[in-house]
Amino acid sequence: MLSIGEFSKICKVSAKTLRYYAEIGLILPSEVNPENGYRYYAIEQLETMMCIIRLKSYHFSLEEIKHIIESDELNEDKLYVALTRKREDIKKQLHEQEKNLYRLERDILNLKSGKPFLSYLDDIDVELVEVPTMCLFSVRKMVQADNFADEYGTCFGKLLGRIKKESLTIDNPPMVLFHSNEFSPFGLDTEFAIPIREYVTGTRDFKAGLCLKTVLKGSYSILSSVYAKQTKWAEQNGYACTGALFEIYVTDPSQVTQEDELITEVYYPIRKIRNGG
Repeated sequence: MLSIGEFSKICKVSAKTLRYYAEIGLILPSEVNPENGYRYYAIEQLETMMCIIRLKSYHFSLEEIKHIIESDELNEDKLYVALTRKREDIKKQLHEQEKNLYRLERDILNLKSGKPFLSYLDDIDVELVEVPTMCLFSVRKMVQADNFADEYGTCFGKLLGRIKKESLTIDNPPMVLFHSNEFSPFGLDTEFAIPIREYVTGTRDFKAGLCLKTVLKGSYSILSSVYAKQTKWAEQNGYACTGALFEIYVTDPSQVTQEDELITEVYYPIRKIRNGG
């Protein structure tokens, strides 16, 4: 048996941390002296502690680790599944960090050459277009920001399934309309839609009319910058927003291998309110 101090020294984990782990049921002392409350750990528990330390190094939460090692014997199948999922998470994080590093280096070069920090906004083009009326086959719901990726797949999957079942004719690429006036903790009022030729249950006419249009090639990460540029253009030229902002996905994200292949049309419905300044 090892005292809590000895166990702490070997594992390089503080006694305070070990007490907390015991409190949450992550790893309990093998024995507690009823007279003085001293805690002792079995030699075999060193392997459990090494497992906890290893999993923490992969950024598993304590709750996740507890779930993995909750049985007396480490379940290798459960561990394999958990490690495989974590590997995919880390790959995604690395990909995001690589994109951030690329943008960071570009911003540094721009500043070094005397360009403004937000000079990339100058590359965002805005044009006035008249959008024809479309018959939208859609589903509308409140969506939390973290759930958008899942909802895209779920909602468009349902719409495409019914389109196929009823032999409907797709007229234009899928689109999403954002009806919320502000970003809310309750989610965004979002309409997932596919323009079709036929009128059936669940369709409606959509008349966007005059819009600002920007064609975005590449990552969705700068969509907020596109909307900022469109909003500024509208204000400077005497226009006001008149309806739901919407995006048309010219390329299917699930069908491209590189973000550079993505093409998205971004629309900002407007009307003239005064002469531009």
